[in-house]
Amino acid sequence: MDAVLVINADLGPLHKVSVKHAIRMLCRRVAEIHEAEPDRLIGIYPMPRVVRLVRYVVTRWRFSSGPAWSRSGVLARDDRRCAYCAAAASTVDHVLPRSRGGRNTWKNTVAACYGCNQRKGDRTPAEAGMPLRREPAVPTWAALTAR
Repeated sequence: MDAVLVINADLGPLHKVSVKHAIRMLCRRVAEIHEAEPDRLIGIYPMPRVVRLVRYVVTRWRFSSGPAWSRSGVLARDDRRCAYCAAAASTVDHVLPRSRGGRNTWKNTVAACYGCNQRKGDRTPAEAGMPLRREPAVPTWAALTAR
């Protein structure tokens, strides 16, 4: 089943949910159908494409310093491409290795293929002679949700 877009009471987009979750929101009357598929019903409800919340939800977290670090977020930020050779990436590499005090932060991690991650090992990119193709940065919410 397709995902249903949930929009705030002010019509700002929030996130996507399953059709099943959207129907539960309609039954609990926390949301209304904003846009539906023509001629398709689920019980008494039209098949929703977009549901709008009845009450406004404050979303200050979206405007904070950025999303929390995650492995899947790093891979999405780097388009699942290795930061060293641009091959398909499956792992996350620490620019400053964890054994040397490197942490799980957006600016210290990059997507890497298995081969480059093994070759770099416990060294910095400069020590390994493996320059980064692009500098790691903190992504915006919009950049992560667009992928």
